Amino acid sequence: MKFAVLGAGGWGTAVARLLSNQGHDTVLWARDPDRASQIDRDRCNDKYLPGINLPGGLLVTADLGTAMASDVLVLGVPSIGMPELLTRISSRKPSPPVIVNLAKGMNRTTHQTMSELISEALPQASVFTLSGPSHAEEVGRDMPTAVVLAGTDLDLGQRLQEEIATARFRVYLSEDIRGVETCSTIKNVIALATGISDGLGYGDNTRGALITRGLAEMVRFGRVFNVQEATFYGLSGLGDLVATCTSRHSRNRAVGVRLGQGESLAAIMKDMSMVAEGIFAADIVYDLACENSVEMPITSAVYRMLRSETNPHALVTEIMTRSPKREDC
Repeated sequence: MKFAVLGAGGWGTAVARLLSNQGHDTVLWARDPDRASQIDRDRCNDKYLPGINLPGGLLVTADLGTAMASDVLVLGVPSIGMPELLTRISSRKPSPPVIVNLAKGMNRTTHQTMSELISEALPQASVFTLSGPSHAEEVGRDMPTAVVLAGTDLDLGQRLQEEIATARFRVYLSEDIRGVETCSTIKNVIALATGISDGLGYGDNTRGALITRGLAEMVRFGRVFNVQEATFYGLSGLGDLVATCTSRHSRNRAVGVRLGQGESLAAIMKDMSMVAEGIFAADIVYDLACENSVEMPITSAVYRMLRSETNPHALVTEIMTRSPKREDC
């Protein structure tokens, strides 16, 4: 199979490197011609994945037409950039028959998952989502990683599974694509909460409680949208929740830490070169939870803090002094 990865951020670059090292004819597309030239020349994406050498066989380009001449398009842009990218792809004919989404978020306007958005723009394509605890910094260094590939065409999914997997990158298969995307969206909101806790100077007790009760919120929310039970406790659910809430590589946790230390969201976003999906996901998940009467106190707290409606100390008190409940509620 010939692969093209669209988006030369850290994760897109790491996946392109993995595919090229696996022997696939691989293209990495960067929107910025200067960025593409730098990566191609230096064989390193020094802005987003510093210190990681890229294989000589990896073609790096800013020409979308070159990338489109592939069997599989891997979409490596954040959810906020997906509509624009899909417009550019759909304007070119024919579009590749297989799409693999890497984004962990939902559309801010329509609240669609990425696969729903992609299928609407490219109705002839078979769409998959690759998710799980997979920080680019570690995949780029070939640290053992396990992810889940979700899609409805399991025969094609099995072929992709075999093509993508390596001795250090294990790929599991799932048909619950909406469930995988739902869990991967919510975990970013909970990671903001654990970051805020860390920024306030709280410890392991608080972090453990937030992760556990965050998982409970994920389950309550997901059941409304028919997420499969196995997905909650799989790689895109519990696995990615733990990694994102605890890792030094997690952008969402890092934003939360800075919020907990008193910085404003505007200042943090101005200073960031990469997207923290949880900032946008908090609005989406909060709105959907309200529409469907799903109780999500941690998500609600993060939502209100991002809107500067309260401060972290007041939120901690509010969450801790809620009326007593059973743990299985």
